Amino acid sequence: MKITVRPDDMMPMYAQIVHQIRLAILSGELRVGDQLPTVRELAVDLSVNTNTVGRAYMELHRAGLIDTKQGVGTFVKDISSAVSDRARQERLRGLARTALQEAAAIGFRSEQLIEAIEQEASEERR
Repeated sequence: MKITVRPDDMMPMYAQIVHQIRLAILSGELRVGDQLPTVRELAVDLSVNTNTVGRAYMELHRAGLIDTKQGVGTFVKDISSAVSDRARQERLRGLARTALQEAAAIGFRSEQLIEAIEQEASEERR
């Protein structure tokens, strides 16, 4: 998996990292148990601050997509396995938070995002 960030992009760099890793997981490019680079390794590869990568990993963890084992590494979680209602709600809130951040990064207000989601849901129900 190749991750790239563009400093001139309206989306914050940490959100670019989150977006690319999320897509790699959901598309199957990254599979359950695959190890991600360390925060430091990825920061060096991307020429960004370690806090940027750390924030991205924290968002992915909140969304329930990755898990970090102290002293071992960061790994892709099994998102298809049954999880508790609380964990599922936390994942949903993480998705909402990320969507709001990404929408804001490209100039949309939360109301506009909610309207777009409602329109998509309406079309999906048809």
